[in-house]
Amino acid sequence: MEPPEPLPAPQLVAAAREALGAGSGRRRRLPASRALHLAGEVLAVAAGLKPALLYDCGAEGPAELRRYLERLREAGLAPHRLHLLGAGGSALLLHPGGARRRLEAALRARPGPFVDVAAARGNPELCGPAQAEAIRGHLASLLAHLVAAEEASSGPVSCSEVVATGWNLCTVFGVLLGYPAAYHFPVEEGGENCLALRPLRVFTARARCPRIQDGLGVQIYSFSIPESLREELREVLDAWCNDLRDSFRAQSDFVDLCISSEVVSLPAVAL
Repeated sequence: MEPPEPLPAPQLVAAAREALGAGSGRRRRLPASRALHLAGEVLAVAAGLKPALLYDCGAEGPAELRRYLERLREAGLAPHRLHLLGAGGSALLLHPGGARRRLEAALRARPGPFVDVAAARGNPELCGPAQAEAIRGHLASLLAHLVAAEEASSGPVSCSEVVATGWNLCTVFGVLLGYPAAYHFPVEEGGENCLALRPLRVFTARARCPRIQDGLGVQIYSFSIPESLREELREVLDAWCNDLRDSFRAQSDFVDLCISSEVVSLPAVAL
C-alpha cells in the first residue's frame, strides 16, 4: 500500500485556530501540538481506526466542528464520508460505516457489553437482561436514525441531531466510541457510580502519524473496565484487540500501533 501524501502541518494548525472557538478567544490559546493531535484524531476516524470522536464544542455546538472539518478537507485531510451527530448538547464525529457496525454488534451481543456501575450497587456487575434490553432499545433507535440520515444526506460531511430523552449518553457514547464494554447507571443518579477506589484496568491504544508530523503520537483509544470483570469480559476485549489490529493493517495513515493497559485506583471517577 502506497503511503499517502503528507499533510501541511501549518494549515492543520490554522484550521483549528480559525474554526474552533472563534467566538470565545480559544483559537489564540490553542497550542500547535493540540491542533495537530486533534487532526490526528479526526484522521483516525476517517481511516476507520475508530468509529467516532467525541468533541466538546462549547457554546457554538456542532456548527464550529463542521467549520473545522471543512478547513481540514481544504488541507487534504479526511477525503471519506463523515457524519456529525448532535446528541444531548454534545457532538460526535462518526465514521458512518464504523458507527453502524458498532451499533449492530452491540445489538447482537448477548448478554451485552454493558457494565452496571450504579452507586447503590456497591460493586460493578454486567447489566442484567432487563437493563440490557432497555439499552438495546436506545441503540436500535439511534441506528435507525443514522441509517435514515445517511440515506438522506449528500456531500462529504453530513449532520443530524438525535433526541436522546431518557438515554444514558455515557452508555450510548461508549458503544459509539468503539469501547468493548460501556458503563451504565440510572440517569437520575447524575453520574454517581461505584468505581471510586476500585481497581480499574485502563486500556490505551496509540500510534504514530507521520503523515501529519514525524514522531506525532496520537491516542486512538483510552477506556477502562473494572479489573474484577476482566475475565468475564476477556472475549470482547480479545475481539476488540483483533478488530483494531485488522483495521490498522487496512490503512496507511498510521504506523507503530501500541496497545497497553495498566491498573489504577482513583478517589473519584467521572463518567
